[in-house]
Amino acid sequence: MRITSIPHIYRNVKRWTEIVSVLSKYGLADWISRLNVDFFKDRLKDRDGEALARHTPEKRIRQALTELGPTFIKLGQLLSTRPDLVGVELAEELKQLQADVPADPPDLVCSLVEEELGQPVSELFAEFDDIPMASASIGQVHAARLASGEQVVVKVQHAGIEETVREDLDVLAGLALLAERVPELAAYRPSATVAEMGRVLRRELDFGREERNLQQFCVRYKEDPTVRIPQPFTEYCTARVLTMERVDGISLEERVRLLAEGYDLEEIARRGARLYLDMIFEYGIYHADPHPGNLVVLPGNRIGLLDFGMVGRLEERLREDIEEMLLAITGHDVSLLTAVIVRIGETPPDLEERALAVDVADFLSDYATQPMEQLNLGTALSDMTQIIHRHKIKLPAQVAMLLKTLITLEGTGKLLSPTFSLLELLQPLHRRMLFRRLSPGRQWRKFMRFYVETERLAEILPRRLTEILEQIQAGKFDVHLYHRALEPSVNRLVLGMLTSALFLGSSWLLGNQVPPLLFPDNVYLGFHQISILGLSGCVISILMGLRVLRAIGKSGHLDSKD
Repeated sequence: MRITSIPHIYRNVKRWTEIVSVLSKYGLADWISRLNVDFFKDRLKDRDGEALARHTPEKRIRQALTELGPTFIKLGQLLSTRPDLVGVELAEELKQLQADVPADPPDLVCSLVEEELGQPVSELFAEFDDIPMASASIGQVHAARLASGEQVVVKVQHAGIEETVREDLDVLAGLALLAERVPELAAYRPSATVAEMGRVLRRELDFGREERNLQQFCVRYKEDPTVRIPQPFTEYCTARVLTMERVDGISLEERVRLLAEGYDLEEIARRGARLYLDMIFEYGIYHADPHPGNLVVLPGNRIGLLDFGMVGRLEERLREDIEEMLLAITGHDVSLLTAVIVRIGETPPDLEERALAVDVADFLSDYATQPMEQLNLGTALSDMTQIIHRHKIKLPAQVAMLLKTLITLEGTGKLLSPTFSLLELLQPLHRRMLFRRLSPGRQWRKFMRFYVETERLAEILPRRLTEILEQIQAGKFDVHLYHRALEPSVNRLVLGMLTSALFLGSSWLLGNQVPPLLFPDNVYLGFHQISILGLSGCVISILMGLRVLRAIGKSGHLDSKD
């Protein structure tokens, strides 16, 4: 254990105890499940009275996160967007996580609103419903009406949630430091993953970010009659309170009601998909959570978007890489898809590109014979993500979020219309993608980037070369080499030499009967006048020799012919 992990454990001891208790219970259930003995399997039960050992490992992980509370539930929801890290099966299971967080009492909510906005609730709003419309892990939503008459919803942060999240993230950081010591977990880069999830959680705690997201989308789509974005009321917004226009419509989850009221579900699905594809590939900023509960239908097949807490952004270069990836999938181009995956992902040092190319070829061949209108893009992207996870390639967070958005979008479209195909709607974009790549504007931007980088290089290079030549002339030029595999070998060599020296010296002490002596006057089992220092040195040297042999054996290079 690292010294730096001690403060994480020392702080929040009570929370550490709770977490270790829950993880121990579910870890024990996982171990019992492998025994295949029915008597033991039924001993540990979940909250519903079902035997934990009879659940799948993925379900046990979801139940453990649920039992650990809101922060861990939110963490699980965020990990569900990273199948490249946790695998497709676990990501699918984590999508079922629901934060059943009790609502704060009305007096506490009113107190927080008044503290944030600086006025009594009765003066801020003509009406304010104490009973929340919904309560999630970060906050709860209340219906209200402004003095000017607008119907609004007020999103209020749970009291003490910032301290709870800080405490849990501190504990998670400590767990990640410990997980780095486990070879099976180190491959998932737990510290980096927890740090990334922490940044996302802290951003969600700031309602000001969601307010700015709403403003940005309102400006972009104010002239579009097919889209409705809730307008935020800035004077009633802070980092912990968000007041926005109320958008009443029929949720996409209510398919039967939509059909009963005569809505064209096929048109709604296609219109919503085009909206998202334009946001992603035209503007590079998109609503990143298109599940049916966040989309409502208004009269005239108009689509309303809710909950802008999660918004994805793509820079131009990354967007072009995503376009290449989709073009490679639809064009069944193995070499291009492999190259794009390696280029945009963080690859492990031992990546076998040939094995990756074989898996990509098998993946594309599975979809090569399917008609374009029947090909399920969501399934294809899930399969591709599974390949990426198998080869331990870590995708950038923006790419992982985009893939999750496209998969969710196709699922939402198929909920409305079983014949919906997102890939079919992508086909018209192909020509636009190609034209955009060849457009004079894009070529000019690339030229300007190249010019700026070349200009900077031209400014730096002569000075750097001059400094190097001066150091060489003065005899101060040093070359520092670092070999990652050399340090353990040197350590073993030094330990082996010390072991040999200790053994030889101890043998001399034994042979010359150097005092203090064991059995100086008597003979015991044939031993007489044994040097205690020599005997001790021989025993220690033998133990050190066994330690060296064990280290060499574990490295696998004792009899290697390479």
